[in-house]
Amino acid sequence: MIKFNKYRSSKSLPPISTASLPDIVFILLFFFMTVTVMKNQNLLVENTLPTATETEKLDKKDRVIEIYVGKPTAEAKANLGDEPRIQMDNKFITVGEVGDYALQALSSMPEHLKSVATVSIKADIGVKMGIIEDLKSELRMVNLLKINYTTYEGTAVDNL
Repeated sequence: MIKFNKYRSSKSLPPISTASLPDIVFILLFFFMTVTVMKNQNLLVENTLPTATETEKLDKKDRVIEIYVGKPTAEAKANLGDEPRIQMDNKFITVGEVGDYALQALSSMPEHLKSVATVSIKADIGVKMGIIEDLKSELRMVNLLKINYTTYEGTAVDNL
């Protein structure tokens, strides 16, 4: 018959070496520095987003073309006036130029993302729908049909 020892042997595990820990931390730091993308976009228009009850978060930001619509900021009001303007890529553009700039942004995307690209309109709460409709018709002309309106989550009463 086999005799089992009730007590484990008193051998302890060797201590874990922490000598390579700084190397691991440096590798992780370097990895996150290389894969993180920072946006270099200055907001040239006032952008107080409206609220909505049915919101959905966009998961993949790499396939989004952003268009800002709103009144110019305080610095630009002296030159441009008080009328709402359209901003793409740190520039003010007209409604007629939206299609060209959107196609230019689309061409800078990787080939596999071009078919699933979404245009995100970030319109200020005070912008009239006429500008948005003109913007949508220009996007329709260049066959960019997936349009998203960026909002905050809340109730419609908050917009008043």
